[in-house]
Amino acid sequence: MADPDNLLAGILETALYAENLDAAEAFYGGLLGLEKITRQANRHVFFRCGPGVLLIFNPKETVVPPPPQAFPVPVHGMTGQGHVCFRASATALDFWVEKLKEADVAIEADFRWPNGARSIYFRDPAGNSLECAEPGLWGLNPGDPT
Repeated sequence: MADPDNLLAGILETALYAENLDAAEAFYGGLLGLEKITRQANRHVFFRCGPGVLLIFNPKETVVPPPPQAFPVPVHGMTGQGHVCFRASATALDFWVEKLKEADVAIEADFRWPNGARSIYFRDPAGNSLECAEPGLWGLNPGDPT
């Protein structure tokens, strides 16, 4: 059996990429209401999301090697659209469907998985696929933050 102190306890952060950080900031901070942690010029904007952090990077900036005095984070990035799924209760899903419709954000799918959990799918301004789903999708309890 694995040592419990060495097990992964959850996802601390996840990243998406968007070239237009102003649009990303307005969408995630304004429409979705996530708390902005920080923004660094046109390189990135970070948001708090429950117990984790959502990182939005400009892919054109993260492929540039950092200057010598900067944190030694390796270059990274991607092209194309990514995906992230936000945890939401059944009541919250109803709220988000209405809020997104009011903001003219198309709901691409709204359905129940074979295990009964509901998901909705939509896109951010950069085309990333976003999902809101009940935690039961992955067998998690609604109140479990991990």
